[in-house]
Amino acid sequence: MDSLYFNYMVIRKKMCLRFGTLFLIFLTLNLQAQHKHNAALKILSRKVSKDMPHLHGSVYTGNHTLNLRSGDFISRDNGKSWENSPMTPDFSLGLPFGFRRDLMVSVLDTPRQKMIAILNALDLENLNPGIREPPIAQKSYYLRYRVSDDEGKTWKFDQPIIQQGNFTAKNPFSGVFIGKNAIYIGDRGSRPLVTKNGKILVPAQTTILGADSELSNPGNGHTYTDAVVLIGSWVKDNSIAWEMSARITGDPERSTRGMIEPTLIALNNGHLVVVMRGSNEQKGSKNYTLPGYKWLSVSKDEGKHWSKPEPLRFENGREIYSPSSMSTLFKHSSGRCFWIGNMTTENNEGNLPRWPLVCIEMNTKNLRLKESTLLVLDTRQEEDKLKGRLDISHFSVIEDRKTKEMIITYPRSYNAYKLQEWITMHIKVD
Repeated sequence: MDSLYFNYMVIRKKMCLRFGTLFLIFLTLNLQAQHKHNAALKILSRKVSKDMPHLHGSVYTGNHTLNLRSGDFISRDNGKSWENSPMTPDFSLGLPFGFRRDLMVSVLDTPRQKMIAILNALDLENLNPGIREPPIAQKSYYLRYRVSDDEGKTWKFDQPIIQQGNFTAKNPFSGVFIGKNAIYIGDRGSRPLVTKNGKILVPAQTTILGADSELSNPGNGHTYTDAVVLIGSWVKDNSIAWEMSARITGDPERSTRGMIEPTLIALNNGHLVVVMRGSNEQKGSKNYTLPGYKWLSVSKDEGKHWSKPEPLRFENGREIYSPSSMSTLFKHSSGRCFWIGNMTTENNEGNLPRWPLVCIEMNTKNLRLKESTLLVLDTRQEEDKLKGRLDISHFSVIEDRKTKEMIITYPRSYNAYKLQEWITMHIKVD
C-alpha cells in the first residue's frame, strides 16, 4: 500500500488535467484511508504481456487439484505453465460456415465434480466470422451448455439450454423467440455459481419484444435487454433441467439500455445479489443528463424472483457513477465479497470513460460498498494519452487456490480497441 500511495502522489498533478480537483480530493481521501486504516487489499504484482494470459477465464477442473483449464489450454501447476490440450469431442467440426459456438463462462460444481460451460451460439449460415458483434445477434443469439465429469478432459455433450416443459429450440424460454429476440451472456462477469442446495445459476440477458412482436428498444440506447437468471437442476445422464427466473427489468427513463451483463453472488444467509450494467446514452444524442449507474437487485427465493433494481451505493447512501461497462461481484474464500469495475467521480458519457478500474468490498448486511476499502487497480497515465482512447474492461477474476490471492486479468485497450496489452495482477486479501 505504501508503494501505491507513493505512485499516486507522483502522478497526481498529471491526472489533474483530466479529472479536476474533485477527482484528486476523492482519490487522496480514499488512498489515505487505505494507507492508514485498511491493509486488507494490496496489489502484490502486475505483469504486462503482449498476448492474452491463459489465466484469463480459467477454471479449476477438480476439487483438490491445482489443474486449470482455459479454452484449449490446461495447466497442471496452478497456472505457471500451459500446454495445448483441447477437450474432445470438438463440437464445432462439421458446423456450417458462419455458425458460432463462443465459450463464455464456466463453473465447477465441486460437490459433484462436474464442469459446466455456457456458450453463446449463432446458427446463421455464411455470417462473417470477422464481425465481432453482428447486429443480427440481438435477434438470434441463444445459449448452449456442456458438461465434463472427468476434470476437463472430455465433454459429455453440447446441448441448447431450453426450459423444461412446453418449450422448444425456437422458443427456449417464456418471451424468447430465436430469430425475433435473443438470450445470451454479455461478458465474463456473468459467471455461473452453484448454490448450497445444488442449484446451478447462470446470469444472462435477453432482448425484448414489443407489442408488435418485433425487437423493442424503449430507451433508444445501443441495445435494450432484461436481465434473467437461469436456474438448473441436475437430472440423469449428466443433463441439467432448466428454468428461467422472473425478469429483472429496468426503467428506460433511468437506464436507456435496461439491465445488462448481470454478475451474481450468493450470501451466507442464502440470499442472492446481482449487479447490472446500465446506460445513460441515447442514439443520436450527445446529452448525458441521466446519471450513469450500476444497478443492484436481490432475490430471497433462490433466484426465482428479484427486487426492483436500485443504484449501487456507498455505505453513506451516495450512488456511485459507473460507465456502461461490465463489472464483477466476487466472493472470496474468506467470505468477504468484492465489487470490481469502472468507477468515476463525475457522471460518465455512456460507455466512457472505462477507467479507473477499482476493487471495493461490499458490506453483505446492507449491500453497500465500503468506501474506505476502495483500491484503484489501474487508471489512465500521462503516457496513455499518446495511444488514443484507453479502455480498461473485459476482465476476469479467479482466486488462486494455493495462495488465496485474487488474480485479475484484463486488456488495456487503446485507440477504440485497435491496440491492446494484457495485464495479470495479483491482489492480497487479508
